[in-house]
Amino acid sequence: MINKIFSKIPRKHSKSGGEPSLSSSSSTSSKKSEGGNKRLSSAVDDVITAQFSVLSVGNNAEDRYLRDRNLRGDVNIASASYEALPSFRDVPSSEKQLLFIRKLKMCCVEFNFTDPTKNLKEKEIKRQTLLELVEYLTSASGKFSENVMQEAVKMVSANIFREFTPQPRENKLVDGVDLEEEEPAMDPAWSHLQVVYEFLLRFVASPETDPKIGKRYVDHSFVLKLLGLFDSEDPREREYLKTILHRIYGKFMVHRPFIRKSINNVFYHFVFETEKHNGIAEFLEVLGSIINGFALPLKEEHKLFLVRTLIPLHKPKCLGMYHQQLSYCITQFVEKDCKLADIIIRGLIKYWPVTNSSKEVLFLNELEEVLEATQAPEFQRCMVPLFHQISRSLNSLHFQVAERALFLWNNDHVENLIKQNRKVILPIIFPALEKNARHHWNQAVHSLTLNVRKFFYDLDAELFKACQNKFQVDEAEEDDMRERRETTWKRLEQVAANNEAILVP
Repeated sequence: MINKIFSKIPRKHSKSGGEPSLSSSSSTSSKKSEGGNKRLSSAVDDVITAQFSVLSVGNNAEDRYLRDRNLRGDVNIASASYEALPSFRDVPSSEKQLLFIRKLKMCCVEFNFTDPTKNLKEKEIKRQTLLELVEYLTSASGKFSENVMQEAVKMVSANIFREFTPQPRENKLVDGVDLEEEEPAMDPAWSHLQVVYEFLLRFVASPETDPKIGKRYVDHSFVLKLLGLFDSEDPREREYLKTILHRIYGKFMVHRPFIRKSINNVFYHFVFETEKHNGIAEFLEVLGSIINGFALPLKEEHKLFLVRTLIPLHKPKCLGMYHQQLSYCITQFVEKDCKLADIIIRGLIKYWPVTNSSKEVLFLNELEEVLEATQAPEFQRCMVPLFHQISRSLNSLHFQVAERALFLWNNDHVENLIKQNRKVILPIIFPALEKNARHHWNQAVHSLTLNVRKFFYDLDAELFKACQNKFQVDEAEEDDMRERRETTWKRLEQVAANNEAILVP
């Protein structure tokens, strides 16, 4: 179901390409410990004995989690101190859950991946252990105990929650234009992180995870930290986070208001303070599917989200990075409640770009999608300010802006709305059409303008001629005013040249 939802949402394109996927081989080749032929209780007890051990091992299944020291960064572990635990296939079913917990604790140790030469053996053991954990989750039968959930969340938290160190990237963005498309920064620990994310995804999605118990560990603090990871520069990580967040939203219903509020706060910080965030597109993809599921009539809370959060997202210069996803969310609201079209169109006009032509083209694209879902009563409430803005776009010297504005007449629904309200619209845009037909430098814009003029003439020749006459009168008045202004300036220049004083009434 989730794949069907996400397939309808515009995707953020990335050079890395492709969906994140786990290694196709689920089988592991983890080494057994020297005590692997004994009973599990003794084998696991003897496996890790060094001072850096992550297990406090005894014959008791309730061994406490002793990872109190900060192991992040450079972890120098002796070869003998980090050995693989037995495989799940080599222990009886009654002892598999104990082994699962101990493997989870073992995977809480973190290694330094900035130096690829360190702890090679231990890193591979951990990776194979993580793969075994994923495989166990997939085949597990019976509800997970509270202890299992607690240790699973601890292991995930220990691995994925970290501080990002932004990479130095010169001249990345100037006035919203990406001067050079650089490859995204890839996390060197991804070979392990990917399996941890796969584990978390399957853990959340598993029918054996009871949400009533799981919500104690996948709590507000966990969700908040998870949202913070969306600022990762690695697009593969953001893809996993997007899917996991959607699963959490679907499974833990008690967290839904908190998730929406927290995403709102991220957007506010982005729009009104930093204008820097790597995961806005992924947040909007998740919200697109959430909005799609809103019940009707829409709650006031959701309408406020549209007005206070989504519409202001048109303000940042880097709109192009997430515009497809934002446009999808906006049109979902119009399709849910057509009365919101007036609010949305006025919001677009409020944030309409003045000097950024590429951003203006995006606005015109979105405007057409909104108008396509707009009904006549809502269109009539906003058509006057709307077509004043469109007339300015028609006269743009940037040919793509003028051309995109003229393409609105190629949409049958928009054309019908214009036909019904031509007596208001034509007088507003006629001067722009006439100026384009006479003076615009681009031949394509000139041809499209003539087609639109012909459309109005064929539709209502009498109205067209009335607008033409008014334009000619206004043009004559402008010429007369221009001449008077030039005469006044010449007189002032002459007086200044003669050094004469002049009294200005």
